This record gives sequence, C-alpha cells and structure tokens, in this order.
Amino acid sequence: MPLSLKDWSIWLKGLVHAGISGGTVAISTMIIAPETFNIHDGLGKLFMAAGASAIVSIAKYLSTKPLPEDLPD
Repeated sequence: MPLSLKDWSIWLKGLVHAGISGGTVAISTMIIAPETFNIHDGLGKLFMAAGASAIVSIAKYLSTKPLPEDLPD
C-alpha cells in the first residue's frame, strides 16, 4: 500500500522537530561560553554551533526513521 500524505507529514514534522531541537542546543553554549558565543560579537559562531547541532540531530533522526512508515488505518 502506498504511503499517504499523512505518513509523509508525520515523518517530515519529526525531521523538522529534530532540527529545531538540535539548533536550540546552541543556546546552552551561550551559558557555557558567553565570551565566545554571544549575540554581539559571536553571532556567526552561535549560528554555526546551532547549524552543526541541528545537522547532528537530523542525522540521528534519519538513522532511526530513514523513510516514513506506513500507518495503520
């Protein structure tokens, strides 16, 4: 049975959720190293940390759910 739009929607929401939750880890870097990761001088480094963390979280999500699963009716 082909996957429905709902199957893909749930999988895509999980993928976005993984990226967002991974990116929020960068906020904790502001607490750990505020002299390096801050809004005034280290904004680029903060975005790089957020992006790297988001990529790791997305990769972890894809390792557990590489494709959407067929939901029961």
